Amino acid sequence: MTLRFAYNTNGAANHRLDDAIHLIKAAGYDGVALTLDIHHLDPFADTWAAEAGRVASLLEKLELTCVIETGARFLLDPSAKHEPTLVTADAAGRARRVGFLKRAIEIGAMLSAEAVSFWAGVPKPGVDPGEARHWLEEGLNEVASFAAEAGVVPCLEPEPGMLIETLDDYASLSVPGLKLALDTGHCLVTGEREPAAAVREFADRIGTVAIEDMKRGSHIHLPFGEGDMDVPGVLEALEAVGFGKLICVELSRESHRADVMIPQALDYLRGCRRPGPVLAGEQETRRQWQ
Repeated sequence: MTLRFAYNTNGAANHRLDDAIHLIKAAGYDGVALTLDIHHLDPFADTWAAEAGRVASLLEKLELTCVIETGARFLLDPSAKHEPTLVTADAAGRARRVGFLKRAIEIGAMLSAEAVSFWAGVPKPGVDPGEARHWLEEGLNEVASFAAEAGVVPCLEPEPGMLIETLDDYASLSVPGLKLALDTGHCLVTGEREPAAAVREFADRIGTVAIEDMKRGSHIHLPFGEGDMDVPGVLEALEAVGFGKLICVELSRESHRADVMIPQALDYLRGCRRPGPVLAGEQETRRQWQ
């Protein structure tokens, strides 16, 4: 099968959204991982619905599919990065996060997104872990239920340092319809599993995948070839399990050179495929990877 790739717009933060989308299309990607943000389809703008419709039309015209990402740093609170979250002690803050995720799902439905990805959050000092877990599950159930009604796939991303940090943390949840947003680099940060092994183990629960390079134990998204990620091994595993959704390149620290990194990342992914037997009818597909 042919793997499908997208590029995350959080790595093109210095570009207008339309310009970023056109760069992603020109490089040859199959889709866009759209991080909703103040400058990229602001979900709290008065014109959010019209803007979502316009972006949906652009993606359709360019024959690009998408995943909706919700990791913008200061979208909900200009004075506190990534706050409030699903585990914030203040109930109004948690409700604001849930409201944002519901809006992201609405936008995802308008854009025919393959998935909407989000994370749990970091409990503040003094917050009881059991209470934080209760708040999280309460919020996740509300969001997942809303997504089911909208026909959108909700995906939780285990994130280093957050309440849901590892794949085992994700597996411990019991939320109907909640899929896994697997960031393969995070496996290297937590040391829980090799990324390719994680793909194979959680194949039936993966709703979306992010890929980048990372060094073991260090949560810094790196361009391919600068870390410890066995990228060919991850791609091989995704191919082996028949993963047909977008594989999203996330290079959030590379916006200052997005014009270079967007095409360079895809060239790397296409060029690092391990050779294997060519089956009947796959000659042309294999040639495209080379």
